[in-house]
Formats: sequence, structure tokens, C-alpha cells
Amino acid sequence: MSDDRLTHFDEAGNAVMVDVSAKAATERVAVARGRVVMQPATLETIAARALKKGDALAVAQLAGIMAAKRTADLVPLCHPLPLASVSVTLTPDPASNAVEIEATVKTTGPTGVEMEALTAVSVAALTLYDMAKAIDRGMRIEAVRLVHKSGGKSGTFEAA
Repeated sequence: MSDDRLTHFDEAGNAVMVDVSAKAATERVAVARGRVVMQPATLETIAARALKKGDALAVAQLAGIMAAKRTADLVPLCHPLPLASVSVTLTPDPASNAVEIEATVKTTGPTGVEMEALTAVSVAALTLYDMAKAIDRGMRIEAVRLVHKSGGKSGTFEAA
């Protein structure tokens, strides 16, 4: 941002949806990541797709994709966007007793898809927790963050 003011508030401090009508439609991509850390036995059960509630990895993947499409309904002042692509992957990592989650969202439009990628990861993680909480209430959702964004006036961002 070129100045220090918040764009979701007007001069009187009222909440506003940012007007993006004058912005050029460009290809925009955002990638977010997060993880769910759990007990080794919980990870083994999830990876074997043996939870009583069903295949938690498949359900969480679908939940993440659906969430990206509903971001504007969940996050106040977020623009509804026509998404060209949403990809969510969940990868069991026995070395860290976690399921790593990554979401990639693409669109061509006047504003970015960072919130959609972050929402996809968050809801996939929450779904995984919900499906496995009967065997491990101590699971932790961690490190949900934006790792890449490209397109638009501000250019490319890569997390360190």
C-alpha cells in the first residue's frame, strides 16, 4: 500500500467494500498453506483412510474447494469472484505427525484471490479436525499463511 490508511473504511470510519471497478482484469493466483498436527496413531488412521466417519482426506479436500467458492459469504467485504480454478491437496507427513494442506486459487479479474486460498486451507483443516476429533481432540491447526500471490498492480509476493 502506498499510504497507511485502511481501504475497508471510509473517511468517517464506516465499513465499505473497496471499489475495484476501475482496476484492470488480470490473471491472479494465490497459494496458501497450513497444517494439522496430531498424534502419530491419528495420522496413521487418516492416511489409511480408516476413520469411522469416512475418508477424511477426500472430504477435507472437497470442503476446501467448496469453501473457496463461498469466501465472499464468509468474509465481510470480500468481493465475490468467478474462480477459474481451485486446487486443494492434503499430504500426510509422518516425519512431523501432520497433514500438510495447500490450496491454489486462480481467477482473471480486478482483485486477488488470497482470501479464497486462505479460506480453502482453513476449512480443509477444520474439516480434518472435525472428522478425527473423536480419536484426537489435541490436534492443532497451525501455520495457515499466504505463500504466493501474483497478478494485479502490486505484482508478485513470495513468502520468505
